[in-house]
Amino acid sequence: MTDHKNSKSNTSKTEKHASAHRLELEYSLDAPSEKVWRAINIAEIRESWLPGENLRHAKPVRAIPGKEVTYQMRDTAPPYLNSIVTFRLTPTGENSTHLRIIHDLTDARFTPIPKAANSNMPEMMCAA
Repeated sequence: MTDHKNSKSNTSKTEKHASAHRLELEYSLDAPSEKVWRAINIAEIRESWLPGENLRHAKPVRAIPGKEVTYQMRDTAPPYLNSIVTFRLTPTGENSTHLRIIHDLTDARFTPIPKAANSNMPEMMCAA
């Protein structure tokens, strides 16, 4: 398989809010989508490029056969952050596939603190 990295960004307004904790990559692959699907879905093949120790669970969290698969991941080094990675396939021809990888940091330690709905802001002192 040959890949051609595509650096364009397709972020919607809802995705922009979470962009600090999201990494999105897009590739155009010179391979049929069935072959790419096997590479991301069959554990024995996936192990060669995504080792099982990086996954929180070996089985996918969610899968739409031939189109999308989502795995829970956990870092192998401290601080052992939890995340979710989704692989989306779109056939673009007989022997070509568009692969989109969406990696979201879901660890509770990194959820943003909501801002107060009122004006509870620290007061500024004026220098005279």
